Amino acid sequence: MLNAINKTPDKQYDLVARSLRCVWHPCTQMQHHETLPLVPVSHGRGAWLYDTEGKRYLDAISSWWVNLFGHANPRINSALKSQLDLLEHAMLAGFTHEPVVQLSEQLAARTGHVLGHCFYASDGASAVEIALKMSFHTWRNKGLSDKREFVCLKGSYHGETIGALSVTDVPIFRDAYGSLLQQAHVVMSPDARAAQEGESAADVARRAAAVLETLLQERAGHIAAIIVEPLVQCATGMAMYDPLYLQEVRKLCDRYQVHLIADEIAVGCGRTGTFFACEQAAIWPDFLCLSKGISGGYLPLSLVMTRDEIYQAFYDSDVARAFLHSHSYTGNPLACRAALATLAIFDEDDVINANRARAARLTAALAPLAAHPQVRNFRQRGMIWAFDAAIADADAAATFSRRFFTTALEQELLLRPIGNTVYMMPPYILNHEEIDFLAVRTQAVFEEVIAA
Repeated sequence: MLNAINKTPDKQYDLVARSLRCVWHPCTQMQHHETLPLVPVSHGRGAWLYDTEGKRYLDAISSWWVNLFGHANPRINSALKSQLDLLEHAMLAGFTHEPVVQLSEQLAARTGHVLGHCFYASDGASAVEIALKMSFHTWRNKGLSDKREFVCLKGSYHGETIGALSVTDVPIFRDAYGSLLQQAHVVMSPDARAAQEGESAADVARRAAAVLETLLQERAGHIAAIIVEPLVQCATGMAMYDPLYLQEVRKLCDRYQVHLIADEIAVGCGRTGTFFACEQAAIWPDFLCLSKGISGGYLPLSLVMTRDEIYQAFYDSDVARAFLHSHSYTGNPLACRAALATLAIFDEDDVINANRARAARLTAALAPLAAHPQVRNFRQRGMIWAFDAAIADADAAATFSRRFFTTALEQELLLRPIGNTVYMMPPYILNHEEIDFLAVRTQAVFEEVIAA
């Protein structure tokens, strides 16, 4: 631990040392910080984070995909300050308040009121747990209690609680806890990178849908739901696929009486180019999970949106038929007010259309990197960019992500690859200068790491 701390400037030493003594950091092998110092963040402004020495870092991954409109956004700040003087929190069991009602109304309206009921929690994994439980409980209330199995895609990631891990197919997350998990059916991913000679992304989508139908023909009487990340499977390496897959899955779910759960925790809130990713397939799921960007990256908030038919399956005088799930901070007024301010920015700034121009400029700026001989599968959807590094040496490949991350920090960039996949999910506020900075510095980092 001292190796890293001793290389840290004096002003940062105390904060880093204290953190290493008492904070267990997420998704981290803590021993790595013996040689890789923590970055002590002092403050954020716009697309930038600043450490305690004043060095800046362009937050090109929106601080784990949550910060849509920049750090310390004046409009979200103002909304939260006003809410603080009114109500910080009240339990949502037996009570209600204006922010949670407004947020539910506005989100329902964005689905044309197809998904007219919102159930709240605090984080994405909890939203997935809710959707899984709600699906099973719906079928049980309808007298179909055998429908208790779930389907997920190969390489899927839906969270790290026990239920969410059961429908996650990323070994690093689930292997240690496999004996605790209910086994889900894992079916072919529609990842466009799996295209065979002469195949299009739509062809891959059709093949994957056919695999799902084979399973449903055999097990539909026992399957409650299939869960998917619409259009982009993020944590498995930004696997992008054709919207046709969602259309085919919607048809299959209707045909075989299986729920469709859309995990839009990462891909919702404009990230794929429409507010909801499902809009690009012109379908609505039975359950839609939101978190991350919904509060603009300010406060923990998640929710599950669902249809009136599902809501009505629980509407009864019998308490045992109610959906018995709760979180102490469900529908927290401050978090809901941050979400309302976030939605207001979408509308006031015509963000979806503005992002199209922003995305076109960054894609063009990244063209030289896309043409690099060791770049594979350069891809983009909405405000997500990704490419795979072609690395022949096994040792270099194993350390690529960590080397890229540390080199990027030296170049004033926050980029955190997933394996050999480099991705960018920047906030929706980058100006032309910041877009060009991101493209040029990312190429410089890649060339340095590949050459090492």
